[in-house]
Amino acid sequence: MTLIESSLIFTLLSSLRQHLAALWDGSATRQVCVRLGRWMRDKVRGSVICDFVWREGALPRQWQDSWSRSLFTGLLNLPCALVRWVYKIGRKLWDGSFVFRCLSALGGHAYLLLGLLMLVMLVAPHSLWNNVYGFLGSVAVAALFIFGCAVRPERRLDADLFGPYMLFYLLCVFGALAYSLSTSLSFRFFLFHAAAFLLALMAVNSVERLGQLRLTVWLAVAGIAVAAVYGCYQGYVGVEVVASLQDMTVNKGMPGRVYSLFDNPNNFAELLVMLIPLDIGLLLSAKGWRERLACLAVLVPCVASIGLTYSRSGWIGLALAVCVFIALVNWKLVPVMLVLGVCAIPFLPSTIYNRILTITNTKDSSTRYRFAIYEATGNLMRDYWVRGVGLGTDALKKAFADYPTMFDGNSPIHTHNNYLEVWCEMGIAGFLSYLAMLLYSLKSGVKAFYASQNKRLRYLLAAAVGAFCGIMVIGIAEYTWFYPRNMFTYWFLLGVIMACVKLVRQEQAA
Repeated sequence: MTLIESSLIFTLLSSLRQHLAALWDGSATRQVCVRLGRWMRDKVRGSVICDFVWREGALPRQWQDSWSRSLFTGLLNLPCALVRWVYKIGRKLWDGSFVFRCLSALGGHAYLLLGLLMLVMLVAPHSLWNNVYGFLGSVAVAALFIFGCAVRPERRLDADLFGPYMLFYLLCVFGALAYSLSTSLSFRFFLFHAAAFLLALMAVNSVERLGQLRLTVWLAVAGIAVAAVYGCYQGYVGVEVVASLQDMTVNKGMPGRVYSLFDNPNNFAELLVMLIPLDIGLLLSAKGWRERLACLAVLVPCVASIGLTYSRSGWIGLALAVCVFIALVNWKLVPVMLVLGVCAIPFLPSTIYNRILTITNTKDSSTRYRFAIYEATGNLMRDYWVRGVGLGTDALKKAFADYPTMFDGNSPIHTHNNYLEVWCEMGIAGFLSYLAMLLYSLKSGVKAFYASQNKRLRYLLAAAVGAFCGIMVIGIAEYTWFYPRNMFTYWFLLGVIMACVKLVRQEQAA
């Protein structure tokens, strides 16, 4: 570190930084940005939104002492209780077993196994990946955690942090399976939902300290870094232009969209939106220069890759994620970021600039196709808006077969919208419980951010909340769960938020 600090390049960069900081401190632009930021802060304080975020709802208050919470927690911990009972009756036998000691030790490091599972999931090529691996991996991590509870009586499975809405949502998932138009078609998707819930549950319960959570997140970030490097390689050598993914009549000169190790450039972009902010959180909360350098080494190919995906929803999602992160960390910088973002537009590569201009172009085939899907979905929803058609896109496709096709003679395979998809599959109850769960999780994350005194934890929590806001916005234009690896990462991210909330509450109780 001393060698770097004494180098000529470091000295020049440090001097340039100090000079720019001095110019900025005395500039009129800074004064305008500060005043605008104060105006925004004053508008938010005392607003309905602010009151909603800070007020504890009646249902979450009653949830803590309710029989439904006790029953839910008891059912979750039945496997843990069974393992402890079996261990207690044959303690001498189990303590003498080498295999038992190894498995129980692994169970005590379930956070590491969870991170490794995310790493493998993100580096596996699409041609070699099977979604069953994600289900089996999540079950294996949960099983090892439960196995480790035999010698750790204080460990348990706790879903309290997710609040009452998670229970309602899970009940709607079961209901959508039971009342599906085809239970056999829906069962595969039920397993995906089960795996996703286990990933979120493990993210919360396997973590006891901030260092453990950071390691878990680091492994996931390392996985997307590998995918991003390959994405940059694809951008360098070029990929085939796929007509169904880019309308060349309004995107002239645009090269093929990179997809890295995944099936689709939009899938790749969604993963980047969920994980780039986490890397930024790790970067700002890093203790040493080596970790900062590693985070920067991850960030560069990830940012380059999301540009090369040419995913408009991905760009919007990432911009919002960064905006939310900055607003939480230092709201005064929001106007500065907006000004810099606008100023940077003329310097973008022409292909990316032209792609941005097509966002509001109704002549773009992908835009027209989305509206055709929404129209077809509206026809179906008139009959199924209350109960839904059943869990999964296969059941939805079966239902669409009984309705008029779109202008091209095809029926939709999904609704191209997370919220519409959940409503179509699970009915109005599933839709409302899904929205309530998302809002409760974000609300808990924001409250925990302002309650924490740990700067490193605050950075990671702000990054996770920002990333989740980004992927929620993408969900308005894309069905982000169509590719199960994205669905698993989505729920892992939700688990990271609630794991941070758990650590904040531990900090307050200490």
